[in-house]
Amino acid sequence: MSNNQKVSKLFSKKRIVLVALICLSLSLFLFYREFSKSKVDWSEVNFSGNSFLFLFLAIVMMVFRDLAYMIRIRILTEKVLCWKQSFNVIMLWEFASAVTPGVVGGSAVAMFILQKEKIPLGKSTALVIITAIMDNFFYILLLPLLFLFIPLSTLFPDEMKSIENGGLIIFWIGFGIIIIINLLLFTSVFIFPKLIGNILKLIFRLPFLKSRKMKAEKVGSDIIIASQELKGKSFLFWIKLFLVTVWSWTSRYLVINFILLAFIEIGLLDHLIILGRQLVMWLVMLVTPTPGGSGMAEYLFGELLSDFIKNGTLALSLAFLWRLITYYPYLIIGSFILPRWLGK
Repeated sequence: MSNNQKVSKLFSKKRIVLVALICLSLSLFLFYREFSKSKVDWSEVNFSGNSFLFLFLAIVMMVFRDLAYMIRIRILTEKVLCWKQSFNVIMLWEFASAVTPGVVGGSAVAMFILQKEKIPLGKSTALVIITAIMDNFFYILLLPLLFLFIPLSTLFPDEMKSIENGGLIIFWIGFGIIIIINLLLFTSVFIFPKLIGNILKLIFRLPFLKSRKMKAEKVGSDIIIASQELKGKSFLFWIKLFLVTVWSWTSRYLVINFILLAFIEIGLLDHLIILGRQLVMWLVMLVTPTPGGSGMAEYLFGELLSDFIKNGTLALSLAFLWRLITYYPYLIIGSFILPRWLGK
């Protein structure tokens, strides 16, 4: 059987339909599980003209976030990817993140997706690492900047004061780990790229992996080439990349602020406190074992924002609304894009 025949068989219509059914079934299962557990009571949610305006702005923020991600991937690939390809890459990346535990994430899948879009695997690996470095760098800079305007004690609401000291210790440990990870990622790409290649060679010397040794060496070589290319980038290139990262994460955080504004009066300082609480939430969701942080995300939303949302039932409803805007669309869009993308 020729390679073309093998590929045709692998991506036959039956297999693509099966993938689509699996994706949709998984999406529906996660949706049902979260909805049935949340006990949402919409009677507690009072909609007004402003509510629809701010909910629309929350949706716009998600569109802005994805647009920023698309621009960033085009900058990193030097516009090798067209807008349609960039959209597919980002949607599939988000879909992978939505169906895998927070501790796993969609980065490994993103490398595969970029490789299938004709970006060499070694370069794809380097580019995904760069996105992680930029995301972490934004987080590391934002935290101390935020504490210029709000006290550290506001990271936890009054209802969680009993765990505040322990929570702060865990938070700072997590923050320190992010700094260490970012330094390791930066070092692996910009200072010792050969180290990754050597590690790959070592791993693929194992008896059951020897058949892939040549491919692993090629990936290691690609990483070194990608590293040299990235080192030669101008200062303006890195500024643009960081500004787009700021744009994407700011849009992401503002979603919750707009959802709360739709139903609750919030002062300017309160918005900064809510942003600080989201930094705690994001850190915890990084190590959540459930797909896309399901369950933990809703729990943290209600607990960390309890002093803004006095009604517990309303908190559950708004948490579900938040997930409805930020989580489920990627499950649905990804379920439709993945089979078509695989078919190509």
